[in-house]
Amino acid sequence: MVPAMSRSAAAESVFTAIACPTRRALLDTLSLGESNVTNLVATLDVTQSAVSQQLAVLKSAGLVEERVDGRFRYYRLRVKPLCEVDSWVSRYRSFMERQLDALARVLDEMPDESPEPKASPAKRKRRTP
Repeated sequence: MVPAMSRSAAAESVFTAIACPTRRALLDTLSLGESNVTNLVATLDVTQSAVSQQLAVLKSAGLVEERVDGRFRYYRLRVKPLCEVDSWVSRYRSFMERQLDALARVLDEMPDESPEPKASPAKRKRRTP
């Protein structure tokens, strides 16, 4: 039995934030370095308004931080909130590794048999009407 994992409201918002493919794409882009909205729009197939809305969700979840420079706003990735996600996923990673190890043991116990060469199918004679 796996113990229940209590998550804070902040962690829940991180899980909610990364549930959206557009937000994950923004995080992927920001993992390459700081960027402004105009550059982020250029990398995604969404409107500037949509990017701004998604960045607001990411910022609220603590996944990005914003820096103002003149009339531009620059965003950068904050990795720390993803540690909660990594911790949760790691439980399932070990489960999958155990499953793969069990499969490997079964395969190792199977006899090594060379497949017999397939006989080439006999050519059919074509009937003429």
